[in-house]
Amino acid sequence: MPISEILEGAAIEQIADLAMAASKPEIIIIHTDGLGAGLPAKVPVLFNRQTQQVIPLLEHIEAARPPIERKGTAKVTTLASFIDLSNRHKTGKSVIFGKTAWPDPKLTTVLDYFDSQEEATFGKHRVEYSFPLTEEFKAWIDNNGLEMDQVTFAAFLENHAAELASPFPGEKSEFEQLFKERFAEPNELITLSRELEVFQSAKVKQSTRLQSGERQVIFTTEHQTSSGEKVDIPGIFMVSVAPFVSGDREAPTVRIPARIRYRLKDGAIKWFYQLYRWQFWLRERVQQDLAEAAKETALPAYEGAPEMGA
Repeated sequence: MPISEILEGAAIEQIADLAMAASKPEIIIIHTDGLGAGLPAKVPVLFNRQTQQVIPLLEHIEAARPPIERKGTAKVTTLASFIDLSNRHKTGKSVIFGKTAWPDPKLTTVLDYFDSQEEATFGKHRVEYSFPLTEEFKAWIDNNGLEMDQVTFAAFLENHAAELASPFPGEKSEFEQLFKERFAEPNELITLSRELEVFQSAKVKQSTRLQSGERQVIFTTEHQTSSGEKVDIPGIFMVSVAPFVSGDREAPTVRIPARIRYRLKDGAIKWFYQLYRWQFWLRERVQQDLAEAAKETALPAYEGAPEMGA
């Protein structure tokens, strides 16, 4: 082949390569210094040489970005805040879980849960309510079954007079029959506390169980006759106390039957009370709050815990 033809072929290829390079789109970096706040320092664009047009690239870059993972647990201190915050962030996938048993009852809204129709999600965006206890409820629990001297027991009853309640007819019938004891009205307990204060230094001569379902304790002192002074002791009383901090709204209460107990030894007496199945009544209260949260948020609710960790 003549050299002239070889050179002519090479020139055609070079011209074709130059033409292709001249028409190929080019990425151009635009610097944004001095154009105002809030802009990235550099913005990439694609320049189409054929159409002499600039093609923005940011939307294509953003399309390749993985979805943002929302995670973290907001901890609220009232049921109302739990409901409000769950409503603010809930999606069609959100679910409420409730740990209703003592200790550490808790409600948790998993905002990014999943259902059986879709792919699994992260499950790490949550609202949590851990039922902070009121000081009044703590006092009743901390002193449950704790033996007290006469003055201490009397003072405890007076200090917590606001949490004493009259039994409802159904409660009166059920628990008097169960314990074979008589229910006390709140004013009777206050009277009892004052009588116990009067006999704080007296000895116990005798304790007798009466047919009425109460006990009769006879106190004597050095200056009394042998008959002594009689104090009738009811066997049961009702505690009505708000277990959880409620914020501005009225605090729901739990009603817990309590038995008055005492022990005698060498003329001395120790008093204590026993809350009957208080963990059961507390669980009922938590279950009611779980049901309220489900109703107010229109979210499915389950007793238990989510399978994925926070």
